[in-house]
Amino acid sequence: MPGCPLEGCYRAPKARESLRDYWWLCLDHVRMYNATWDYYRGMSPGEIEAEIRSDASWQRPTWPLGSLGGNFMEDERLLDPLNLLGGGKRRRDRDAPNQAPPELREPLSHLQLGWPLTIQELKTRYKELAKRLHPDANGGDRTAEDKLKTINAAYATLRRKLAVATPVSA
Repeated sequence: MPGCPLEGCYRAPKARESLRDYWWLCLDHVRMYNATWDYYRGMSPGEIEAEIRSDASWQRPTWPLGSLGGNFMEDERLLDPLNLLGGGKRRRDRDAPNQAPPELREPLSHLQLGWPLTIQELKTRYKELAKRLHPDANGGDRTAEDKLKTINAAYATLRRKLAVATPVSA
């Protein structure tokens, strides 16, 4: 400050646009300067609101969750062996629990079952269909026998898959 004999040891910003340019002032004068300096002087209420919102994220751009294209990671790579995300399954399985793996959709449709499936549900449905489609119960009908072969193959596929997923004696 003109006429001040004290050394300028304290810095004060010159303007809002140049916050890294400083006035160097003594303690008394920096206190006076800070008491009168207003960072928001000359800004409209909308500009002040935008500045405050920008400060909340350290002037970094932000977006609402899920608005940048959804899955930014490959679902197949997101495995959860420690069950931190629930179920030890892939993210896709957790997000859409009724969506069967592609290789099991056809066997499930043959047995008229939904996904997810337990071994007990699979066995119950297989026994019911095997009794109904057995050649002895149908008088040797060839179409029923062909359906039973399809049911047997579907049952074997599903049982193999469920035995790997659930290491419980079935």
